[in-house]
Amino acid sequence: MCARAADPARTKPTERVPAAANPVMRALPAAGTRPALTRGPRPFPVRRVRQAFGVGRLLLAGLGVAALLGYFDYVLGFATFQIYNFYSYFTVQSGMAAVVAFVAGAIVAFRHTVDPPWLDWFRLLVTTYITVSGIVFLTIVIQSSNRDYTIEVPWSSQLLHFWIPAIALLDWLTDAGKARLPWKILAWGLVVPSIWGVFTLIRGSIVGWYPYFFLDPVQVSGPLETAVYCLVALTLFTAIAAVLTATSRLPQWMWRRGSTAE
Repeated sequence: MCARAADPARTKPTERVPAAANPVMRALPAAGTRPALTRGPRPFPVRRVRQAFGVGRLLLAGLGVAALLGYFDYVLGFATFQIYNFYSYFTVQSGMAAVVAFVAGAIVAFRHTVDPPWLDWFRLLVTTYITVSGIVFLTIVIQSSNRDYTIEVPWSSQLLHFWIPAIALLDWLTDAGKARLPWKILAWGLVVPSIWGVFTLIRGSIVGWYPYFFLDPVQVSGPLETAVYCLVALTLFTAIAAVLTATSRLPQWMWRRGSTAE
C-alpha cells in the first residue's frame, strides 16, 4: 500500500496574526471605546419656507386689492364723494404701496433665500405706514363716541386698517431673510408722511376738505392742536420704524440656526 501524503493544510494549525501587528486593526478603536452614532437635527428647509412666504405675500397682495376695491365701492355711495378725495387718504396711498411691496417680496422670496437691502427698506417703510394708519384709525373710531358721531367700519376698512397691517407685521417679524438695516432709515421714514401732511394741509385750506378731522383746524381747537396731532403722528411713525429696524438687526444665528438652502 502506498502511504498517503499528509495534507499540510489539514495538519498544520491556522496561524492568526496578532491585532497589534495588523495596521488596519490598530487603526480601529476597540469595540467598547467606539463612539455611538447620533442623528443630528434635520436641517431647516429655507427654500421651502421662502416659497411659502412668497405664496403668503401673493395672497396678501390679493387681499389688499380686494380691500381697496371694496373700500372704493363703499365711499362711492357717499353724497359728498369725490374721486380725488379718495386717493388723498393716507390709508389708501399706503395700502396701494403695500400691494406693490407684497408682490415684490413674493417674487424675491421665490427666487432668493435672502432679501436685497432695497426691498427691506421698502417693506419696512410700507409696514410702518400701514401700521400707523391702523393705529390712527382705531384712535379716531374710539374718539368718535366722545364727539357725538359714529364711524362705520365696513369689511374693507377692517382689512385695510387692522388685518393687513397685522399680517404684514407678522410677515416682517418671522422673515429670516431680511437684511440688517441701518438706523438712518428712521429719518427717511418721515419723508413721505411729512410731504403728505404739508400737501394735505395746503390742499385742505384751498378746497375746504381734510381726510382726517385732526387736520382740520375748524374741527379741533385750532392750528395748535392740529400741530400737536401731527407731532404725535410723526413720533408714532418713528417708534414703529425703530422697532422694525431693531428686529432686522438681531443676530442672524437666532433666525438661521440649523437651516440650509434646499
